[in-house]
Amino acid sequence: MAFEMKPFNNSFFDMNPSDMFRDVGRQLFTQFPESTMKSDIREYDHSYVLEAELPGIEKENINIEYNNGVLSISGEQSIDNEAKDDQGRVVHRERSYSTIKRQFGFDNIQENGISADFTNGVLKVTLPKTNRDNRSKRIEIN
Repeated sequence: MAFEMKPFNNSFFDMNPSDMFRDVGRQLFTQFPESTMKSDIREYDHSYVLEAELPGIEKENINIEYNNGVLSISGEQSIDNEAKDDQGRVVHRERSYSTIKRQFGFDNIQENGISADFTNGVLKVTLPKTNRDNRSKRIEIN
């Protein structure tokens, strides 16, 4: 159902009770930033390839770890905007800080062969398959 504009001179008593609460959920949840990491996982004969979207996050702020069959990806983003007038006085300033983390379970991964690449906001992690036990390893991003 689309949002309907009500005239300002509309009486409180002329309104439907459902009009008061129609958009409460939309208004409440639009206040929170999108905090999910969109990802795709493809399985090939000899490997898995995971692609995760991390727009706006710098490569240096991304951490990837593989431990006991779990691939963990985390990222941090910090934004500090400042607008000054002609005399250098701050007229508006906004700051934001956000973190994101996802974990993915994989079996039979060759930990020494895991590689990662980050291009245009998309992280691509290649996990080669094996039949041996899993251990912990930090993965460097190319």
